[in-house]
Amino acid sequence: MKKLTVMITAALLSMAVAAPLTVHAAEKKAKSEVVMKMGNKLHLFHSGNVEAQKEIAVGDVIFVFRESGKTRQSKEVGQVKVLSFIGEHYFEAEIVKGEIKIGDIAKKDATSLLVQPAK
Repeated sequence: MKKLTVMITAALLSMAVAAPLTVHAAEKKAKSEVVMKMGNKLHLFHSGNVEAQKEIAVGDVIFVFRESGKTRQSKEVGQVKVLSFIGEHYFEAEIVKGEIKIGDIAKKDATSLLVQPAK
């Protein structure tokens, strides 16, 4: 009986010690997300198809969306202005409205572009 009491007490103590550690790890992950604000430059990745290069021109303002929740609904989070072409797969853009995170999606008509940090 004494061994059972010691085992139950040890199990309860280990759970009490581990619980705050997992909460702290979750908070640390959330804080590490990079949020870019108005005036920051970023890169927009596309697959290199010709349609994306024809549809998007320097000077275009494009809406940026973020998917959230279990239903994966898109919500507008900002706008970016295309500044230039960079290589075969990237556009350089500047945030003109909102707060944008890496991994958000910029959309114009049928073209979708992945937000990446400026290098």
